[in-house]
Amino acid sequence: MKKPELLLPAGNIEKLDYAIQYGADAVYLGVVDFSLRAMRKGELITLENLKNAIDLAHQNNVKAYLTLNIFAFNNDIKMLEQAMDKITESNPDAIILSDLGVFNIVKKYMPETPIHVSTQTNTLNYEAVKFWKQMGAQRVILARELPIKDVKEIKEQVPDIELEVFVHGSQCVSFSGRCLLSDYMTYGERKANHGNCAQPCRWSYKLVEETRPNQYYEINQDDRGTHILSPKDLCLVEYLRELIDAGVDSLKIEGRTKSLYYVSAVTKAYRAAIDEVFENQNCDLHKYYEELKKVGNRGYTQGFYLGNNNSESYSYEISKGLAGADFLCEFWDKKDDMYLVKTKNKFLKGQEIEIITPDEQYFTFATKIISKKTNEELEVANTNDELYIKFEREPKNYKYALARTKEIKNHDT
Repeated sequence: MKKPELLLPAGNIEKLDYAIQYGADAVYLGVVDFSLRAMRKGELITLENLKNAIDLAHQNNVKAYLTLNIFAFNNDIKMLEQAMDKITESNPDAIILSDLGVFNIVKKYMPETPIHVSTQTNTLNYEAVKFWKQMGAQRVILARELPIKDVKEIKEQVPDIELEVFVHGSQCVSFSGRCLLSDYMTYGERKANHGNCAQPCRWSYKLVEETRPNQYYEINQDDRGTHILSPKDLCLVEYLRELIDAGVDSLKIEGRTKSLYYVSAVTKAYRAAIDEVFENQNCDLHKYYEELKKVGNRGYTQGFYLGNNNSESYSYEISKGLAGADFLCEFWDKKDDMYLVKTKNKFLKGQEIEIITPDEQYFTFATKIISKKTNEELEVANTNDELYIKFEREPKNYKYALARTKEIKNHDT
């Protein structure tokens, strides 16, 4: 049985680095204009630094796939052709695409580069997979709307092509992202299929009757709220054995717009879970499900993968992802026995917290807090401060260390 690839999002250079360090086998990244996720924070990946980003992955023996998966108009094709020299020079391990015109451009300029067919093509059956194989694709990223038994049948019918499936992260109310709701609700300003979705499926709505234009009614379903279009997040960590047995080659995490903490913690959990499945076939994977509650989510579901998707797969109470544990700080530097950190949420001296690194996970507490700005000793580490902190137990390698609260909050999701 072959161990599947763990594929992580790289929304910017920093997240790419952390995904690598926390255990990704491969990353997928996009550049502005040609990707379905438009990043706004951190060191963005552009045509100018694309090669450096991919080189960073290759230096760590991690593959890097470039997403060119927009639905392209004529102007997009012209812009893409102008960018192909830099894309070719960056030497990605594969191109992820969904548009047949983009397919032609990539085959023309990069004939030796593997092509991965995006989930945006809504591939649901083995005949479609055969078609993409005949077109020259090396991998197909299957639609999220498939049950595992169908994934297994596709692998049996087309064994000589790689299959990739999403196992964790946000889901779309439409078939694998083919949604015009954002485009319509923002008057063409926020096109979902050009990387700028406003996520109106997460909004709250009221009902109006045509002959009563000023009377608005709450849309309720069993008194659970009004977010009737908002799916819960996907989490398949407890079903990794079934996916591996089905012949899946790559397990994909959604989240190029998610936080650095999300990318690190989710990578760590899935890396450990995959490795444990291969070390012990009888291992209990539920502990990793509990671990993943600590990162932002709208409640978890298995979506269509178990063949029983229903109303319980929707998040009626909340539209924004809420984390079970607060991200407290990231580590920047060390001076003697004090660590320079950037705080994300407030915590107290002496409060028990959890530190995670690529190699460790343990509870500890701050024994001393000193302001970098004033050199004053503090009792509280406040949000967005830069502080020197001494911990009761130090991480062996602080460079990629992160801290979060110990307890798991219950958001009733």
